[in-house]
Amino acid sequence: MKSSYEAFDVEIADQVAHLRLSRGDAMNTMNKAFWNELPEIVGEIDREAMARVIVISSTGKHFSAGMDLSVFSQEGAVTGGQADRYVAAEAFRSNIRRIQHAFNVLEEARMPVLMACHGGVIGGAIDMISAADIRWCTADAFFCIQEINIAMTADVGTFPRLQRLIPEGWVRELAYTGRRLPAAKAREIGLVNEVFENHEAMMTHVMATAREIAAKNPVAVTGSKVLINYGRDHTTADTLDYIGVWNASMLAPPHMQEAFAARTERREPTFPDLLKLRKTPM
Repeated sequence: MKSSYEAFDVEIADQVAHLRLSRGDAMNTMNKAFWNELPEIVGEIDREAMARVIVISSTGKHFSAGMDLSVFSQEGAVTGGQADRYVAAEAFRSNIRRIQHAFNVLEEARMPVLMACHGGVIGGAIDMISAADIRWCTADAFFCIQEINIAMTADVGTFPRLQRLIPEGWVRELAYTGRRLPAAKAREIGLVNEVFENHEAMMTHVMATAREIAAKNPVAVTGSKVLINYGRDHTTADTLDYIGVWNASMLAPPHMQEAFAARTERREPTFPDLLKLRKTPM
């Protein structure tokens, strides 16, 4: 892993990878470096099995103010320059798919991804946190589908994911109006698990939760993530069948014996880490 990044600070300790958005002076807007670095960092942690849990938090006044204006102002970013309009539309769609991939990696990672939010969680930041496994926030946090306020439709993952996290009526109200959803209401409707008085209290809780998850059997944790995601997108019957297939191959009696022994001996269990993955298929 690189020693430094433009948009993130990365620290790995106690089997927990902590990614901090580091452009607080720019409200952690999502510039070109952000879109390149996030999938690179998460992909490497996942591929190299460098941690068992990923935590993403932020610095400065706001978690993130969303897409950096420089991304919109890049030559041809929206209109495709002077190209044929249909050719430009195809290229724009392909570029959006590449941006969407930056958040897909959070959902596809083998380990859980935990979000710790404060201040404004705006525009693209909603897309990002919606792709995580669990979200928490501070009392000063607010959430805003900003795209409608700049005359566009959110396109990086807000709608397909957010409507599975909170009631559809709330998704529609936020999407159509661009209003701010305060922390207390976000907790009430299930967008976040808990609201904390300040950033320090939130991070203490989030990191403790991350370490608690990291102490569990990694195969069971990644299996839980895979099957929860699968169940979200499939019928109950299909999911039950897939759970049977999964456990037929990955239920691990030695790991279970270690868990039982550790409880009996009043100690922390020791489980093997996930294996590294190949960078390419072959």
